[in-house]
Amino acid sequence: MLDKVVIANRGEIALRILRACHALGIKTVALHSTVDRNLKHVAMADESVCIGPPASARSYLDIPAIIAAAEVTDAQAIHPGYGFLSENADFAERVEKSGFIFIGPKAETIRLMGDKVQAIKAMKAAGVPCVPGSGGPLGDDPTENARIARGIGYPVIVKAAGGGGGRGMRVVHTELTLHSAVPATKQEAKAAFGNDMVYMEKYLENPRHVEIQVLADGQGSAIHLGERDCSMQRRHQKVVEEAPAPGITPELRAQIGKVCVDACIRIGYRGAGTFEFLFEDGNFYFIEMNTRIQVEHPVTEMVTGIDLVREQLKIAAGQRLSIKQSDVVLRGHAIECRINAEDPDTFMPCPGLINHFHAPGGPGVRVDSHIYEGYRVPPNYDSMIGKLIVHGADREQAIARMRVALGEMVVDGIKTNLPLQQRILADSGFALGGMNIHYLEKRLREQKDAAIGLG
Repeated sequence: MLDKVVIANRGEIALRILRACHALGIKTVALHSTVDRNLKHVAMADESVCIGPPASARSYLDIPAIIAAAEVTDAQAIHPGYGFLSENADFAERVEKSGFIFIGPKAETIRLMGDKVQAIKAMKAAGVPCVPGSGGPLGDDPTENARIARGIGYPVIVKAAGGGGGRGMRVVHTELTLHSAVPATKQEAKAAFGNDMVYMEKYLENPRHVEIQVLADGQGSAIHLGERDCSMQRRHQKVVEEAPAPGITPELRAQIGKVCVDACIRIGYRGAGTFEFLFEDGNFYFIEMNTRIQVEHPVTEMVTGIDLVREQLKIAAGQRLSIKQSDVVLRGHAIECRINAEDPDTFMPCPGLINHFHAPGGPGVRVDSHIYEGYRVPPNYDSMIGKLIVHGADREQAIARMRVALGEMVVDGIKTNLPLQQRILADSGFALGGMNIHYLEKRLREQKDAAIGLG
């Protein structure tokens, strides 16, 4: 097992990694910016190193500073968590070349999956179902692009090859708008990602977002841990996640899970990863692979009983997978609500001092959060301050438990999206399950219109 791990992240995921390390007897090094010196995991770590000022570019994204911290503390490995440098192939490469273990896939795997065009090609070769599309990057010839779009069938979506987080994409319904959409998306992609390559896919009008969690040891063994439904989204950002996905049969789960496992073995995948799909009319369509631990990993842990971060650490230590596919059994239902420091109506970030914090409890309730009474939420980072997760014997019980837990949770002093989450859990459409990725935004528009008398 590893002896000492550098945690190159902050907030709830840093605390989550620290706890998994300590449970395995691994010493920890917490890296932090100057504004994050009072984070929980910094106080709990065996050692801590300040790597720079609040700005991410000069701290959590500063590769030389992170490598130097690992060197001075004699650490063996670096865990990137999610966000920041977790899917940066150059960082993974630098870590390994500096003599440390990167807790995640190999750099070449991250690089392959980070290029959406190449990732789709690799997945098609591995037999993973993909959305009908251009099969490669789009050029500058409007006539050729129009021919490709006609072959796919409108509406289409033009997407940045290096994109993510909902940026760098345009939906196109007619040939007339296609001519301006391609160069506009290229320009946006170049500015946002430093890469102006774009490609085209069929735009699915009413899909759900269903993803498959995998674990692979890079030594020829891989398993899947079922699926999650992440269709409750706003501006392509997930708000509520659940496992298993409503309406997915055991047969369909086994079928798509095996496809993902076979793809992992084919590309030599190592660590935890997620295959993200659009799901429509009973069909899965691959969109991307996340080569890291996901924000929503707790719902999978709750229904499988498998500690995903623990497995990441064991795989990074060179151990083979000790879990067989037959060991993975889904029990009950789990739901996660992301708790953000933001106005529940305008969605503007609301950093500030937390005067009072009360975490909910009861059977099947889990809170993953780094906040506490007296903690000041800084304005420098993502607004997520925690995750509320519940588990029940079935989806109905999980929803009931989440409603109670949301009502118990208190974060006083700043605005949070707790009222929004309560509205979602009370929504009749959510209660039915299986809503598409556009459902939440549609309901928010309807509620806004009703509030100002337009309903």
